[in-house]
Amino acid sequence: MRIEARPTLILNTQDPERDAIDLYWLVGLLKDIRGGSSLVLASKNSGISYRGVWGKLNQVEASLGIPLMIRTKGHGSKLTEFGSFLCQFIEEMQGSYAQHGVSYQDALQREIKKHQKLEGARWSFYSSSDSIIQKAAAEVKGFGLKIAGSGESLEQLLNNNAHIAGYHVSDEKSSQVIHQRLRKHNIEIFPVMKRTQGFIVKKGNPFHIQAIEDLLNPKIRFINRQIGSGTRLLLDTLLLEQGIEPADINGYLHEEFTHSAVANAILAGKADVGLGVKNIALENGLGFVPLKDEIFFIAMHKDMLSHPESSKLIRKIRSYSGNTSGYKSISLNRQVQNWL
Repeated sequence: MRIEARPTLILNTQDPERDAIDLYWLVGLLKDIRGGSSLVLASKNSGISYRGVWGKLNQVEASLGIPLMIRTKGHGSKLTEFGSFLCQFIEEMQGSYAQHGVSYQDALQREIKKHQKLEGARWSFYSSSDSIIQKAAAEVKGFGLKIAGSGESLEQLLNNNAHIAGYHVSDEKSSQVIHQRLRKHNIEIFPVMKRTQGFIVKKGNPFHIQAIEDLLNPKIRFINRQIGSGTRLLLDTLLLEQGIEPADINGYLHEEFTHSAVANAILAGKADVGLGVKNIALENGLGFVPLKDEIFFIAMHKDMLSHPESSKLIRKIRSYSGNTSGYKSISLNRQVQNWL
């Protein structure tokens, strides 16, 4: 399947009993005549009867008040000066559009493929935003990944709306509470990687941001993550520990839904700092100030263990995290024993 984007140019008349005329179709007919074809042959090439072509030509000429062809008995038909101009105008319009049309076609094609993958997925995978998770899920067949906050991902799993969930935790006590709750519902938990969260800042860190209290500077524009995300929970915990009121931070209510969106907002000059993971800052040429390490877990219902794709997904996540700056692979429970 290949989708092709084409421009259109339609002539609408004020006569309700007459159909609109596609000028792109008409110019195809005029090009045939300009090339030496008779009106009879041009009509055949256009896929419309000779009588039908005459009717459309007369309708266009009457609407414009300008002749498109000169009909000379015994000598065929030739284009008028305006008829030739119309051909050239649309040819140039098509050429100009072509360079933009390809990008529209490709964008639509990518979106179709993404949704085809989701529709064809056997298992629903909800996960907190992470580039390694997205990369691994795209390479293992059968998983339809949906990005959500850590909290929502776990709730989808507990409510049996998801087969597998990805979530991250930044302190041992919270992790233990989550672990106990999941185990009660016959859900298996696998630690897969450690990653570093911190401030994503402009290159060179012009505001010299080093700690949470620096966000109190009213000149610094902060960009937050959405409620329910693990990163938002981390920020709110740090603010509580420091006794800082969220309302005192310029931009606390300005939210984005992924680490990449936070980085893009800073690159675009819409914000000066946001909380996110180290590798996203590095990939975008931004500065990074580490604040906290956290553990990323994969949780799934026990019946998922019988599918080899589940093990393959976990192996890929661990493999990629072991080779990505700001991450460390975790392959054994004893590496994070205090978190379980």
